Amino acid sequence: MASVPFDQMDGFIWMNGEFVQWADAKIHVLTHGLHYASAVFEGERAYGGEIFKLTDHSERLHESARLLGFKIPYSVAEIDDACRTLLKKQGFQDAYVRPIAWRGSEQMGVSAQNSRINCAIAIWQWPSYFDPAQKLKGIRLDLAEWRRPDPRTAPSKSKAAGLYMICTMSKHAAEAKGYADAMMLDWRGQVAEATGANIFFVKDGKIHTPTPDCFLDGITRRTVIGLAKDRGFELIERTIMPEELEGFQQCFLTGTAAEVTPVSEIGPYRFEVGEIAKTLMNDYSAAVQPKQAIAAE
Repeated sequence: MASVPFDQMDGFIWMNGEFVQWADAKIHVLTHGLHYASAVFEGERAYGGEIFKLTDHSERLHESARLLGFKIPYSVAEIDDACRTLLKKQGFQDAYVRPIAWRGSEQMGVSAQNSRINCAIAIWQWPSYFDPAQKLKGIRLDLAEWRRPDPRTAPSKSKAAGLYMICTMSKHAAEAKGYADAMMLDWRGQVAEATGANIFFVKDGKIHTPTPDCFLDGITRRTVIGLAKDRGFELIERTIMPEELEGFQQCFLTGTAAEVTPVSEIGPYRFEVGEIAKTLMNDYSAAVQPKQAIAAE
């Protein structure tokens, strides 16, 4: 975690087309996005001076906003360019990138059709989402009380701020019990994901992962699926029930912040940090490196 509060960090933030001092990137307390969660965001990582899958993330930011009923006033190309320029301005090679778009403070109330749509990007150094030592041994997950909602009740294909309320609650509850994170079920009682990462299981050399029909089909998730198929692993997307966890031998999470993180425990269930998880962790680490850096080796 950052050693200083996030509002007191140094550098610049791109905000509505301008680079402003970090401390000056402020919004009003009556911002609609704060009160009614009319905000969407992305999480990205830069490796060796390049942001991995940047355009995919910028496109998803636009799609998330569309699903919430608003249009971001900056094109995908403009957001890409702002991210790249800000990364250089911050002077980082390896960093975390957070674009966000939200309804402003022009109107207050559930309806805010005429509010300004704001967009900002912040970049900081965030080495590892989970403790590196624990990651190598496999992290421990709790079983969350809260569930991913029915997509008929929330825009589950949007990376919308409001959808993360139950993730924060679930992760806090898990940490209070000594776990690193929590696995969430969906409204049907099926295995869904962790609080901020997709989940995979291994049994008899085959990789199993839940069908993303009520949670994000993560960009890292799709990348790792491609890496697994390149390795010749059989990968099965399907409904997974929680009682099946007893029969799985390995487990790992995928996400921009989590990257590929082995899991050793989910509640009463135990897993080994096996070769498939280790292989995909190494393959992902290689895949995110800029092409010119690899060519120079």
